[in-house]
Amino acid sequence: MTMTLLENHPEKNIIRAQLRQNILLKDLSEADRAELETHLVIVDGNKGEFLLHQGVREMEQYFILDGILKRVVSNPEGKEMILRFADENDMETSYAALRLGTPTPYGIVCVTKARVASLPLKEWIAFLNRHAETKELFEFLVMRGMSEIMAHTITLHLLDAAGRVHRFIRKHPELEDRIPSKELASYLNLSAETLSRLRKRGKI
Repeated sequence: MTMTLLENHPEKNIIRAQLRQNILLKDLSEADRAELETHLVIVDGNKGEFLLHQGVREMEQYFILDGILKRVVSNPEGKEMILRFADENDMETSYAALRLGTPTPYGIVCVTKARVASLPLKEWIAFLNRHAETKELFEFLVMRGMSEIMAHTITLHLLDAAGRVHRFIRKHPELEDRIPSKELASYLNLSAETLSRLRKRGKI
């Protein structure tokens, strides 16, 4: 994993253009964006690398530039549950944990090779406190993400295997062909063999 300050990055102009597409940052003024960019570090992670480990208190705010991330919970035996995926122009955060004063309850892992812009979560919150409209949007996105995770968890119990796959394709058509089958099967609480069998039978 490599980390470079945005202002020192050889691709900083491309990265700045990507940041303008981010759901949270696209409506910032040039002055506000310039202020934020002084805090940003560009992180390049490989498939399977952790950006954030479960149980830590040093938390970051991530703006996804390239690739796909997953939010995961693991038990002491190493069994993993994927809570959500996020791709370009989206973000990842541990905001709720910071506000509650708890360690982060999940890890954030690169599903594919990925590039993110990050800054310490406390610095991001200080920025939000100076920018009310961005803070309102951010808090809405955090709550929407929590709601989506809850809905997904419920469907794991209520829908059969084919139903779970259909729901994912309906909700996230942009991710269907980008997530490795093993990762998608894990997210849907299926075996990779079951997912493959459903595809071969034309059930999905």
